[in-house]
Amino acid sequence: MGHVGSSDDALLKEFFAEVSEVERDNEVNRIVSCFKLNPFEHLNLSFDSMPEDVKRQYRKLSLLVHPDKCKHPKAQEAFTALAKAQQLLLEPQEREYLVCQINIARDELRAERKKQLKKDNASKIKSLVDEGKYELQYENSEDFKQKWKQRVRDILTEQEWRRRKMQMRISEEEGRLKKDEEETKEMWKRKRENEEMWEETRENRVSSWRDFMKTGKKAKKGELRPPKLKTEDPNKSYVQRPVKKG
Repeated sequence: MGHVGSSDDALLKEFFAEVSEVERDNEVNRIVSCFKLNPFEHLNLSFDSMPEDVKRQYRKLSLLVHPDKCKHPKAQEAFTALAKAQQLLLEPQEREYLVCQINIARDELRAERKKQLKKDNASKIKSLVDEGKYELQYENSEDFKQKWKQRVRDILTEQEWRRRKMQMRISEEEGRLKKDEEETKEMWKRKRENEEMWEETRENRVSSWRDFMKTGKKAKKGELRPPKLKTEDPNKSYVQRPVKKG
C-alpha cells in the first residue's frame, strides 16, 4: 500500500510540474477568497466526502499551490488554509459539527420543497409517480447543490455569530466579576485597616475613659492640670485654695 501511495504522489508531482502558472494562480485566488467557515469549500469537496477523499484532495491541491512551485504572493496563505481545512475535516468532533450543520441545511431545503410541491399539484403527482426518484434526481442537480451550499453558509455564519456573541458576553461577565472581586477586596482591606487603627488607639481611649470616670470630664489633648495644693506656699504667685486649719 505504501508503494502505491508513493507512486501516486510521484504521478501527481509529475502532472503538476506541467501545470501552468495561470492555473496555479487561479487556484490560490479561489482558496483565499472562498467562504472561510467551511473547510469542504477550501478543499473544493462535496459534502459527502470521506476522510480518504480529504487526504487525497489535500495532497493534490497543496502540490498545486505550494509556495516553492507557485509564485503567487498569497501562495503561502492558500497553502496554510488547505492544511487547516484538512486538519478540521480529519478531527472527529469538528467533522461531526460540520456534518450536523450540513444535514440541518439539507433538511430545511427538503421541508421547503415539500411545502412548495403541495402547492404545485403537477409536481406532486410527478413525485408520486416516480416514488422518490424524482427527488433524488433533483438533489443531484446543480441547482440543489448551489442552494445547499448557500444554506450551509447561512447556518455556519449564524452559528459563528452566536459563538462570538456568547464569547463577548462571557468576557463582559468575567470583567464584571473581576471588578466585583476587586471592589470586595478593597472593602475588606478598608475594614481591616479600620480595625487595626481602632486597635492602635485602644490604649488612648481606655486611659481617656479612666480619666473621665475619675474627674467627670475628659482631659483635653496635650493639657496638663495644675496639681491640687494642700499647703499654702508664699512663693506661688497664683491664688491658692485656703487650707483648713485645725
